[in-house]
Order: sequence, then structure tokens, then C-alpha cells
Amino acid sequence: QVQLVESGGGLVQAGGSLRLSCAASGRTLSSYAMGWFRQAPGKEREFAAAISRTGGITYYPDSVKGRFTISRDNAKNTVYLQMNSLKPEDTAVYYCAAGSVMGSVVVGSSLEYWGQGTQVTVSS
Repeated sequence: QVQLVESGGGLVQAGGSLRLSCAASGRTLSSYAMGWFRQAPGKEREFAAAISRTGGITYYPDSVKGRFTISRDNAKNTVYLQMNSLKPEDTAVYYCAAGSVMGSVVVGSSLEYWGQGTQVTVSS
């Protein structure tokens, strides 16, 4: 069993930055590919970033590519999402999730664990 806890959300002005953290307890995170997802009010959840078990492979949708960076520190059992040049349309609840393979994380299917989410609000 893995428990995921996100932190680092908040209110920021457009153009600003935030760094989200996803800390895991229980089983080591190095066993999982990890991802960040987001869900805005009234919208479906969408994929934001993924990282392989070792951190050697990352993947982003076009909407955040070049602005968001996912990273992980397996020794600290933590995954990060650095978000720069934030836009009002980035406003959402951000969730981290763990999957057995990178592909499942990218498509958001068959994910094994989810965090409770952290709110990110970008003002214009």
C-alpha cells in the first residue's frame, strides 16, 4: 500500500511559478512510474506530466510542455512538479498518481494510487 500526499499548491499571479511535491509513505516510489494530473471545475481530469521509475524518461502534453518539469527523488520518496510561466487556465486541483508502467500513467488508466490533490489558482 502506498499513500501519496501532495503539497505546494496555492494562489499565484499569471507568469509566476509554483513547485508541487508528492510525498509517498509505505512502499518505495521507485517501484512506480509517476504522474501529475489536474482537474479544473466542470472539466474532466487531464494528464499533466509523467516520469519513469528511474526518472530517465519524462512526458508532457503540449499544453504544459516547456513550462512544467516533473522530477523525482527516489531516496526521498518524493516526486515534484515545477510549474513556470503559469497561466489562468492552469488553475485546477493537481493530483499525483502511481502506476506500474509509464504507459498507464500517460493515458491515466489502471493507476494504482492517487493522492488527495492540492489546489493551484492562477490569477490574471
